Amino acid sequence: MKTRAKVIPLLKRTSRDRVLFEINGLRKVFAVGDSFLTVLDDVHFQVSPGEFICVIGRSGCGKSTLLKVLAGFLPPSSGKVLLNGHCVTRPSPDRGMVFQEDALFPWLTVRENVAFGLHVKGLSRKETHARVDEFLSLVGLSEFHDYLPREISGGMKQRVALARVLVLQPEVLLMDEPFAALDAQTREEMQSLLLALWQRFHHTIIFVTHDVTEAVALADRVLVMSKAPGRIQQELQVDLPRPRRRDRQEFTDLTTGLYAALSS
Repeated sequence: MKTRAKVIPLLKRTSRDRVLFEINGLRKVFAVGDSFLTVLDDVHFQVSPGEFICVIGRSGCGKSTLLKVLAGFLPPSSGKVLLNGHCVTRPSPDRGMVFQEDALFPWLTVRENVAFGLHVKGLSRKETHARVDEFLSLVGLSEFHDYLPREISGGMKQRVALARVLVLQPEVLLMDEPFAALDAQTREEMQSLLLALWQRFHHTIIFVTHDVTEAVALADRVLVMSKAPGRIQQELQVDLPRPRRRDRQEFTDLTTGLYAALSS
């Protein structure tokens, strides 16, 4: 059976009818002692509302730096990052970030961690509790609401971290290898959970991963980054229906193609 993967030209629009994120000529340079290190150079791509984009590349290619610029944690050295036509200059609630480490507050319970960001929204205590209960239920942690982070597993911690971001209802979810530290079975469970939440809430997701199989399992499109400095060297459209069977030839063909792209 022929592969359903196809390489598409950079900057080509997807089937969705408008651009949400637009990255044009992005360059990021860091001062290192008396010299300068260019981590990202001439990065271009567009993301439409509701897309699930995975970014892959070798270690050191600038994937995490790219996410931090999109989140507004780092300013670009040159080029533009536009969200809904407006320049991204600082962090904002419309962009939620999930890191590889869960980054939970160890002294707060699961419920308190999820509720933390809601305190600045001016919600009543009743509204806050209702929203937190909803998202704890969605990630399967209702029974663990009074547990401290040290009392739950790594996979459960990442569920808390995901709920803590989603409860704020961001337009864009930026995820930096969030499942990398999990065992294989838990990782697949978290991938399934993330897809279910994405299909329910229609967030736009930009997901960084080293794992080619994970990228093919999750993404509408995969952006392949070159190394030193990082650029988008290839885009791959993933047209496989969901849920995706990892034992199918089409899936294997896609992963093989991505491994080849990473090696080129």
